[in-house]
Amino acid sequence: MTSGWLPAEEFAATLPKASAFGCLFFTDEHDRPVQLRAVYSRSHPWQWPGGCMDEGERPWETALRECREETGIVYEGPRRLLATVFGLPGKEWPLSSIGFVFDGGRLTAEQVDGIVLDPAEHDDVRALPLAQWRALMPPRDFERLEAVMEARRAGTAAYFDTWDWDD
Repeated sequence: MTSGWLPAEEFAATLPKASAFGCLFFTDEHDRPVQLRAVYSRSHPWQWPGGCMDEGERPWETALRECREETGIVYEGPRRLLATVFGLPGKEWPLSSIGFVFDGGRLTAEQVDGIVLDPAEHDDVRALPLAQWRALMPPRDFERLEAVMEARRAGTAAYFDTWDWDD
């Protein structure tokens, strides 16, 4: 008699694959989103400090590590989820993406000025009013930014599931 269940490794092989990322979202003292310009992505040029999870790493740990590596900021504030982001695979990335956006709080002008970028990853950092970001970003990236800003304002985590690679 068979139960119809596959062994775990066989079942896992049938599931869709996804990459996962963690990042920290900051604003400056005037509540303007702080973003980094990626040198490696024309389709998603403005990003938050963060990246793909390493083996054995949790999303929060990833966000902290990537923030430190990409900006020099050692974040020690509370662990507060602002949004979960999902995107389907596309031509530029063969996996679905699942991301966790954590609230990094507000940076002082000195902290923003003190950001040290890794030139292999980013070449600019800006803090701009929300409306000014629209012209610099693809529409879906801007919608994601709006959702995260609203989540922070409302105090309720957002779920954003249209950050697909083929926009």
